[in-house]
Amino acid sequence: MGLCMFEIICSIDNAIINAEILGTMQAKYRRWFLIWGMFFAVFVVRGLLPLLLVWVSAPDLSLWDAFTAMFNSDPHVQESIETSSKILLIGGGTFLIFLFFHWLFLEEKNFGLYGEKFFFSNGVWFFAVVSVILTLIVWYAINHNPMMAFGAVVGSTAFFIVHGFRQNAEIQEQKLKGGDLSDISKILYLEVIDATFSIDGVLGAFAFTMSVPLILVGNTIGAIVVRQITVGNIDKIRKYRFLKNGAMYSVLCLGVIMLLNSFGLHIPEYISPVLTFGVVGYFFYKSVQDVKFSPCKT
Repeated sequence: MGLCMFEIICSIDNAIINAEILGTMQAKYRRWFLIWGMFFAVFVVRGLLPLLLVWVSAPDLSLWDAFTAMFNSDPHVQESIETSSKILLIGGGTFLIFLFFHWLFLEEKNFGLYGEKFFFSNGVWFFAVVSVILTLIVWYAINHNPMMAFGAVVGSTAFFIVHGFRQNAEIQEQKLKGGDLSDISKILYLEVIDATFSIDGVLGAFAFTMSVPLILVGNTIGAIVVRQITVGNIDKIRKYRFLKNGAMYSVLCLGVIMLLNSFGLHIPEYISPVLTFGVVGYFFYKSVQDVKFSPCKT
């Protein structure tokens, strides 16, 4: 349930972007995206990516072994997953921590906690902060396992590649809204956006479980909810102004948990869903209170 909630909350921005662009397209192209785009998001990106990540981090396993690791009692398979999980966890944790600080320093937001406005007003420090964080992670990882240090660098590289694509896509968004490009071009744009948001969710899923089948279930539910929100609930979701804050603080928590697990500090499995429910629940309550008393502000 914690994984499903994480996927759903992290998909809200994706759904809002989808709805805004789909509103400028012809009905037949909207239907095409909602059907075939769903297939691509679930089975290609959210489906294959976690499997490929496990397989690449444990190349001595076959793809089938990587997929069935949860059900496989072969000691060799279990040992390979255990060994490779540290590399995957430190890479994913680095990615998520960078994601949080990018939001904290550089992204427009509704300020939900004291101090957020201060960090946003000092956004120039983002690159300095994440550089220091990466240096510290790599320093400690080298002494623990050199491949973990490589995994952390890969995680940071993946972050800047993914968010480079996303930033470029955001620059093009105004052209799409204005109808300057064809509907086919808009579909391709939405697929790129879906893919970049999916990477965030897939990496975060490893904080909950290393089981590919369970990740597939959680990611599939997230993709379905994105489509449902896209179709008819955008205005309702937008009222809850601090949900994105909750998603990003849960991203920070999950990133830290992944780092700690990669260094051998085994965090109980129930901690990730409890933190996700607690953090998101708090900001949902804060959003409900904001909606409730907003007429008084005017």
